[in-house]
Amino acid sequence: MFVACPHCGFLVAAQSGTSQRCPRCGSAIDPRLAKPLQKPATPPAAETKVEAAPETAPAAPNPTEEVPSQASAEAKPRRPRSHHAPSFARRHAPAPVRTTHWRSWLVVAGLVLVLLVQMVLAQRVELAGNARWRPLITSTCALLRCEVPAWREPAAFTMLQRSVQPKAGARGVLHVSASFRNDARWEQPWPTVLLTLSDMDGRQVGMRAFTPADYLGKNARGAIAPGQSATIQLDVVEPAQQVVAFTFDFL
Repeated sequence: MFVACPHCGFLVAAQSGTSQRCPRCGSAIDPRLAKPLQKPATPPAAETKVEAAPETAPAAPNPTEEVPSQASAEAKPRRPRSHHAPSFARRHAPAPVRTTHWRSWLVVAGLVLVLLVQMVLAQRVELAGNARWRPLITSTCALLRCEVPAWREPAAFTMLQRSVQPKAGARGVLHVSASFRNDARWEQPWPTVLLTLSDMDGRQVGMRAFTPADYLGKNARGAIAPGQSATIQLDVVEPAQQVVAFTFDFL
């Protein structure tokens, strides 16, 4: 049997009828007075009772809550969480594609149309002088009530008849007569007629430009329609040299 030292608590094998000392502290130990060391009694095992939980009826599904089906749950793969990953390695969800409404496209088309009309009106003078663009400019200005510059094509005037003769009863005066036609696609204002006189040696002895006010007087306004013919008559003073040739040009 083992007894505990009353001073240091060291366990010493006790011998019956004899006293002995503790090998640790050297104190005397009387085995008759020391209480033997007893093993602690093991408590009986507690009886555990497992009570079955009462069976409860399954809760009715809430119509407002969406219950994910097993097929949809299995179809969606779980993505690993990447909150601790660096910014360049994180997976960003693609931005939703925004569909443009048809009204926006209609507004853009209207703005483009307004811009084109403004450009045409700003350059209508240059475009009206081009035979290709003039019909468009004429139609646009007819709707918007803007003025279109008159068509000028002097080369489209065709000379039909011309003559320069001394005027009867007036010494030193030449009577000039000319007939011409407008062969352009559009009407033209009355042209400026340039008369050039030459002598026998081909030298120019006289020149004068006659405006519509010179040969039409008060009726200088207006225009010559396409295919229309006109005749003008003028009286000019004969130069000192003898005139034998003359030419007409339209400006």
